[in-house]
Parts: sequence; C-alpha cells; structure tokens
Amino acid sequence: MKKLSLMLSMLLVGMLAVAQDHTTDPNKYYLTADEVVNSLVMLPAPPEAGSARMAYDRERYEWGKSVRDTPRGKQAIIDADLSEGWLDRTFSKAFGMKLTKENAPEIYKLINNMKEDAGDLATRDAKVKYMRPRPFMMYNEPSLTPNDEPGLRNNGSYPSGHTSIGWATAIVLSEINPARAKEIMKRGYEMGESRVICGAHHQSDVDAGRVTGSAVVGLLHANPGFQKQLAKAKTEFAAKSN
Repeated sequence: MKKLSLMLSMLLVGMLAVAQDHTTDPNKYYLTADEVVNSLVMLPAPPEAGSARMAYDRERYEWGKSVRDTPRGKQAIIDADLSEGWLDRTFSKAFGMKLTKENAPEIYKLINNMKEDAGDLATRDAKVKYMRPRPFMMYNEPSLTPNDEPGLRNNGSYPSGHTSIGWATAIVLSEINPARAKEIMKRGYEMGESRVICGAHHQSDVDAGRVTGSAVVGLLHANPGFQKQLAKAKTEFAAKSN
C-alpha cells in the first residue's frame, strides 16, 4: 500500500508538471511542451543494476561523499539552492559582475525566464517515465541537503534538472560575456558535479542533464522571445562593460 501511494504521488506530480509551459506561465518559460526537446526520446534509459554504468555511478557517489566535509561540499549546498538570488550566488563571481535583479535586470530576466525550460520542461518526460530513485534513496543514506529530501523523493532523478539549468545558463552567459567563458563554463560544470556530492543525483543523471541543457539552448536560439531578451541582455552587458 505504501509503495502504491508513492507511485500515485509521483504520477500526480508528473501530471501537474505537464500543465506548465509558455502557454500557462510565459514569465517562467519561453518554450511550449510541443516545442521543447523530448528527453525521453533523446536520452538512453538510465543504467541498469549490475551494469558498468551503474558501477561508475556508485564510484562517483562514493567520491561525492568523500568531499562533503570540505569547501567543495559547502559549495555543493549553495548550488542546490535555486530559490531567489540563485543566479547571483552561483554565477556572479565567474561572470565578473553582480547578476542581480537590481544590477543586471535584463540578464536576470533572460536567465530566470529560461530556467524552467531547461530544468523542468526539457527533463520532465524522462523523469516521469523512469522515476529513478535518487542516490540517498537507493543507498538509504542521508544526503547533504536533508531539507530537500521530501520533495526529491517524489521527483525522478534522471535526468538532473539542476544540472540542465546550470549548464544551459553557463552556455548563455558565456555568449553574453565570452571573455569569461572559461570561468563561466567551469561554474556550470560544477553545478552538475554538486548534485553528485549532495547525493541528490547519480553521475549518469548529471551527464544526461548536460546534454539536455545544451539541446534546450539550441532550441531557445530559434525562439523570438528568447532572441529579443538575449539582445537586451547583450546590450546591457556592453553598456556596463564600457
């Protein structure tokens, strides 16, 4: 009965998520469900138990646990927080400028408007289909972000939405400020790595999240709304750089 309740809860989450896209919330999405890349079609299935890929996931999980009690572990906790101010916390230093609503409103609007295209819309089909248990669930061990665990239990692990957001954001910010691309892309890569450290995602979830994030950016560049806001963001950055 408990297992059935969990499955029904996951199904309900998936059904509620399907309603969200540009048509229902244009302030959070540029794309519609029909336009976005389909993660279920694009990605292979997650690793099977006993496979070499699963063994590598376990190896990376153990590595992640080994660095939790270090500055890298503290950064992983910060990277897990995608609430208000996340862009400033995670990318301002790499970008070389405060990425806040007050200091860079056009860049802020661009990134926050595409955030769920990458993190939710593009990942949801595979998440709902596979409903892969997260590492802290699979190994029955605490994660590095215990307050997030209740919500994560009802959301599939594959692919990683946090990773897709971080990677897609890094690609777009690098286009705006190519002189800092190395620093920005490193930060984007680390956002995915942080999910392994937290025990919230398997390495294969993260790898798939980077692929998904890249695909979303490609689609966004063909979207008129994104193109318009990207132009504003580039103009804003150029003005602040002079």
